[in-house]
Amino acid sequence: MRLTTVWGPASRWGEFRRRQLQALERSNHIEHEALPAEGAALGPDPLSRYGAVGQPLNRHSPFYLGFFGATGAMLAFGLWTTLGRLATTLSILLVAFFLALALDPVVERLTRHRVPRPGAVAVVFGCLLLVLGAIGWVVLPTAITQGSSLTQATPQYVVDLLDARWVRELDSRYNVIDRLQAELLQKLGDQGFVEGLLGGLLGAGRAVLSGTFQILTVLVLTLYLLVSLPRVKQATYALVPATRRTRVESLSEEIMRRVGSYAGGQVAIATLNATMSWIMMLIVGVPYSAALAVLVGVLGLIPMVGATLGAALVTLVAFFDEPHKALVVVVYYVVYQQVENYLIAPRVMQRTVSVPGIVTVVAALVGGALLGILGALLAIPVAAGLLLIYDEVLVPRQRAA
Repeated sequence: MRLTTVWGPASRWGEFRRRQLQALERSNHIEHEALPAEGAALGPDPLSRYGAVGQPLNRHSPFYLGFFGATGAMLAFGLWTTLGRLATTLSILLVAFFLALALDPVVERLTRHRVPRPGAVAVVFGCLLLVLGAIGWVVLPTAITQGSSLTQATPQYVVDLLDARWVRELDSRYNVIDRLQAELLQKLGDQGFVEGLLGGLLGAGRAVLSGTFQILTVLVLTLYLLVSLPRVKQATYALVPATRRTRVESLSEEIMRRVGSYAGGQVAIATLNATMSWIMMLIVGVPYSAALAVLVGVLGLIPMVGATLGAALVTLVAFFDEPHKALVVVVYYVVYQQVENYLIAPRVMQRTVSVPGIVTVVAALVGGALLGILGALLAIPVAAGLLLIYDEVLVPRQRAA
């Protein structure tokens, strides 16, 4: 009742609010009639109430240039630092994207057979997990077994080394063993050395956990990208002006097709190399054939030098087992790589990418220098995409100019 007697009906409240707004506008209003007309001469005091109009900033002033130049440099440095901190995240996204492009042709083939895309993605991703699980099942038990055997045999290796004649002669002349024992005891008594050793062990453990987490992250991102890849592409194409959208879309689809086909072809060639190497090692009797075959397949993904590194690794293991086995391995890999380079690889890659040899070498070197093994893996498909843009965009534009 008191509110009604003080303020009256609701219409009076609205009138009160309008008066308040009008008063606020009058308090913020600048009298434009006091301002001089555009082009008119400025008097000594054109705006006595608000002060004299100052001169505009001189954009050629050293202070202006220095201030905004320093601001731009700080922003650029901050952006570069941020990108450096995001290097691992960007690498994970890049690997997931290329892996999704490699698996997408298989998904598209299943969808053309009237399989819904979520079902096709589930089938392809399930097969990928089975392959990774099989690789882990082959490699991990061997690594654990061999590591345990090495740990158990290490004391005997030390005893055999100390009992060697050349070690005893060296110790009789220079007292090497006593000096090594004293140095070892001194190091173990040094707190800094112990902390550094423990820190190194903890760092190795963190590296293993970080690598496992990154692999899981790549797999999860690949799954999401496979499911949403058509929507992601359409959303990206929508940012392009309509007049250029068809052209950009056709070029982008061709680049992604080449990248995915190259990745699939490289995996097929590496898998064939690993399978044939495993059969050869079983026949020759090279130890650790399953684990070495997996390593040969993984190294085979690296262009140019991967197959050679895998062959050298198998040859080294065969040499330490029996030297004549190493000779057989060398002959096998010389023959197999000739067959792969001139018969298998051209047939597999004929519908993927066609990159000149010099471009392949330069791209692999540049990619390896920038991103290591990851850069070497991605260098050739990136070079193929850049060559497509060169042939379809830059050269026609120069001809029309």
